[in-house]
Amino acid sequence: MKTELMQAALRKSEAGELRFPEVIGMLHEAEVESYHVDFLHGDDTFYLLDGTTHTEPIEVREVASEFSRDGVIDAIRGAQADRIRYPEFVRRILASGVASYRVHLTGKRAVYVGRKGEMHVEEFPKPAN
Repeated sequence: MKTELMQAALRKSEAGELRFPEVIGMLHEAEVESYHVDFLHGDDTFYLLDGTTHTEPIEVREVASEFSRDGVIDAIRGAQADRIRYPEFVRRILASGVASYRVHLTGKRAVYVGRKGEMHVEEFPKPAN
């Protein structure tokens, strides 16, 4: 298991040093299939292609009680355009009521979930030709 790569991707993201495509590249190299970030429980669980998992602690965060799909989309678009990095992205999705999210690398989508089960599914952007 390439835990060093998973830990580096997490820590460098939290420090705002990486863009999302760079994170995905590192996690692909670590053979991660998907990962789940749970702000209420305070952990980031990586699911590997071989069926194993690895969990890293993260800071428990306060999550807004109301889900704002528009706020989530705005944060995603800001990150995609590299106008914001992960620390600001997290601040914005927490303010938009995201309690957890799961990124499916093999499925090329992310699912953002609110406290009451609301959700937004975001497909990865298509590569530019």
